[in-house]
Amino acid sequence: MSLIGDGLNKAVQKAFTRPAPKSAGAQMRYLVKQLGGTKAVAQMLRVSQRTVERYVKDQIKKPRADLAGRLDGEVKQRWQPQIRAKAKAKAASTGGIMIDVRARLGYTAPIGSTDQDRIRHLTLALPPVHAARLFDAQEQGASDERLQEIAAEALKEVYFQDGGRRAGSLDEVRFTDIEHLEFDL
Repeated sequence: MSLIGDGLNKAVQKAFTRPAPKSAGAQMRYLVKQLGGTKAVAQMLRVSQRTVERYVKDQIKKPRADLAGRLDGEVKQRWQPQIRAKAKAKAASTGGIMIDVRARLGYTAPIGSTDQDRIRHLTLALPPVHAARLFDAQEQGASDERLQEIAAEALKEVYFQDGGRRAGSLDEVRFTDIEHLEFDL
């Protein structure tokens, strides 16, 4: 996926009330139950149907590294959908989202101001409206560039303009060279 999309997913996964299945057999059984059969799981994971059946019966216990990654990702993507939806709804309506980022930030402003890009480490609470925009864009399949633009607009309003109290003539915020990015609900 993308850096920002993965960060949003990890933040939502912190809201899970039960841990996702860890063993390959348990993960396969969960996916078979969710998708309604071994054939659908086999097509999704790009393995044979017989391989899926062997994992379900615990005849195979250790998947290859690439299959283990796909398997874990698919399980976490489907795990506790109601909890996931509630966490997103709360962040988008009342709670907002925390962002911890270390990246190169700069801005476009009128002549005479210091608009030089520089590495900044910020930990900020983004209001619910920005959390809603990020989650909506992610659900609609927005690219990493689009998610980065939305995050830059949020940082512009919260950090640079301080909710409208300063830097009113700021045009655009540049948000590049992301070294670290983490979200928390």
